[in-house]
Amino acid sequence: MRNDWLHPHAGTAAVLVTVAAVKGSVPREPGAKMLVRAGDFDGTIGGGHLEHRALDISRTMLQLGEARHFERFPLGPSLGQCCGGVAWLAFERMEVEQMDILSARRHQDTWRLVALDGASEWTLLDEAGRHLAGAVTTPALEAQGGTRVVEGEGGRRWLLDAVLAPRDHLMLFGAGHVGAAIVRALAPLPCRVTWVDERDDLFLADIPANVTVEATDTPEALVEKAAPGTSFLVMTHSHALDLRLCHAILSRSSKDWFGLIGSSTKRSQFEARLRERGIDAARIDDMVCPVGLPGIEGKAPAVIAASVAAQLLSVWEAAHHPEEQPELS
Repeated sequence: MRNDWLHPHAGTAAVLVTVAAVKGSVPREPGAKMLVRAGDFDGTIGGGHLEHRALDISRTMLQLGEARHFERFPLGPSLGQCCGGVAWLAFERMEVEQMDILSARRHQDTWRLVALDGASEWTLLDEAGRHLAGAVTTPALEAQGGTRVVEGEGGRRWLLDAVLAPRDHLMLFGAGHVGAAIVRALAPLPCRVTWVDERDDLFLADIPANVTVEATDTPEALVEKAAPGTSFLVMTHSHALDLRLCHAILSRSSKDWFGLIGSSTKRSQFEARLRERGIDAARIDDMVCPVGLPGIEGKAPAVIAASVAAQLLSVWEAAHHPEEQPELS
């Protein structure tokens, strides 16, 4: 999931619960989090009895003013969960300074180093291991791999926690009804979206945290500058603009996933025009049009958005685990 616990609540006391380590079958992976306040919470560590127990512990900490807690939970024997593995949870009273920095860096990798033993202290590091905030008297540790518990001098334990920006990036062209529906569908998912249109009055009033708006009349320049691995989705108000964007995307040296909204007829027309413009036939074959999962025929914006979001998740999962996934178009 994206960092959906990163919702600043100024002046509201909260406890951050982090899955610090796991063994065997567990609901969530190391690094999964939820931010617990007296009356509500954001994020999840997987639900079930483990999450209910974590909520109870967190709210007791808030009542008693406790700063930190670290506990091992055997899911089968003590909590009656069928997965039966073991999860170690770290609980920490969150400070406004740390939350503000993490919220501001939600699109950048950040490492947290949190003491589990001894004096209560923490440090934030950037992706290069440079100090950002917090205590500086912490062990020298190389920020590689994922969230885990590490041992420092004298056997003191630390939580080395990766708060990573989403790796998957969609560049979405078009702020019409379907574009807006796709932005809403992707809002809670582990991705970043660059939403592009020249008509800045069409963007949603409430832009999701994982979305960056680009109001520009030269969208091809954004295509040119996009990093390799960016996914592209074109659905503008103009077929002429769609064609220009198709040409720009298919001319890139990196073979990124590219979807074009439209019918089979539109695809045939665009294929012919792109061939005339010198685009290689094999690259044209990579263009996904129509978009969405096969078998879902609904044309309502919300239906298209759900289908496209599922398609993108499949593409991104395949990219992350090529040895485990079938090749997808």
